[in-house]
Amino acid sequence: MSIPVVTVGQSHEDLVGGLERLHGPVTVVRRCGELAELLAACQSGLARAAVVAEGIDELTASLVDRLAAVGVTVLALTDDPAEARRLHSIGVATTPMSVDSVTLASTISESVGQAFTAARRRTEPVDAGYADTSADLRPAPVLEEPGSGPRGAGRIIAVWGPAGAPGRTLLAVNIAAELAVEGKAVLLVDADSYGASVAASLGLLDESAGVAQACRLADQGMLDVGALKRVAAPVFLAKGNFSVLTGITRADRWTELRAAALSTVLEVAQQVADVVVVDAGFCLEADEELSFDSMAPRRNAATLRSIEMADTVYAIGAADAIGVPRLVRGLADLERAVPQANPRVVLNKVRPAAVGRSPERQLNEAWERYGPGRDVEAFLPSDPEACDSALLAGEVLLETAPESPLRFAIATLVCASVQQNAKSSVVYSRARHRPKR
Repeated sequence: MSIPVVTVGQSHEDLVGGLERLHGPVTVVRRCGELAELLAACQSGLARAAVVAEGIDELTASLVDRLAAVGVTVLALTDDPAEARRLHSIGVATTPMSVDSVTLASTISESVGQAFTAARRRTEPVDAGYADTSADLRPAPVLEEPGSGPRGAGRIIAVWGPAGAPGRTLLAVNIAAELAVEGKAVLLVDADSYGASVAASLGLLDESAGVAQACRLADQGMLDVGALKRVAAPVFLAKGNFSVLTGITRADRWTELRAAALSTVLEVAQQVADVVVVDAGFCLEADEELSFDSMAPRRNAATLRSIEMADTVYAIGAADAIGVPRLVRGLADLERAVPQANPRVVLNKVRPAAVGRSPERQLNEAWERYGPGRDVEAFLPSDPEACDSALLAGEVLLETAPESPLRFAIATLVCASVQQNAKSSVVYSRARHRPKR
């Protein structure tokens, strides 16, 4: 069966004409005058492969990602080694301009076959009742050039929670700090496309929007370890330090956080850090249904992609009559949107005034009655004075309130060894203090 191909641009020897004369494994169904026309043809379902001889500098990771979503593999013709490396990094196969038509046809067939095989190996998306699911937002498989380094071994921790300010940023920032004090190389990423607040929490100037800069470089295929280190802002603690990619400075800049670009950012971050902590947004809606243009960016793609790529997901909710039901509903939404997430549930702001005497017991009973069949891993005590002091100083809890029960609870949740503090009954995680049977 012949592979339908659309092309843009002319090579010196008119390879497209050569492909048309082959009558072999590929068929040129349209010659396009510019890249925009090629994109329209691909979106219409006309082709399985696109050959780009002109305008390759306009190819970005986001564009390649959306073409892959409609089953189109991109092949570029270039003799520039640097441009070839950039294109490989965003998932575009390349071949020299001097290639003959027979070899080009063979390369197209091989690239399409690789993309098809990679697509079949992916987890089948689960119908979440939306027009699109997070599984459809995966990037095209990256064809690594020979000798390229392995993917980094850094662990990704995503902190997610439903709407209502349950304490996502508080937990993410302090997880990063506690791990850094333990000697880990940590990178904190603010991927909240609605209300980024990591920079404000740490007293950083956030005009630069580090995560947007990194995504921009990744989209162009120009992000490497050195570039990521330059973009990230350092945060120095008394006994350690970590780096931060600050969030977008205005909510209307969400279009800068494309799924394919953020994937590359997180992959490069894994090469830089032992642990990558992501402060994710709250919304899990796959929002293609909000647009008539399937090439349009998705506002919630950053949140969905962060959770998809995470090794550990903390689902945090407020421990009160509003926060607990929201978390229960949110966990159901999370399971539909990203079924592989397997979140670890954390209840924050635990206090007797909100749930009655013996708050941990009361919450346990309510959770077992109405919860989604998943244990609560940790109860974080309410400590508004410590939180206010840390926010006012632009610091983390271990610096402004090192003896805070909340600080100890977070440290116990994420660190291998932590100084114990017995002042609160809700400091410790259930994993460590579950009763013996």
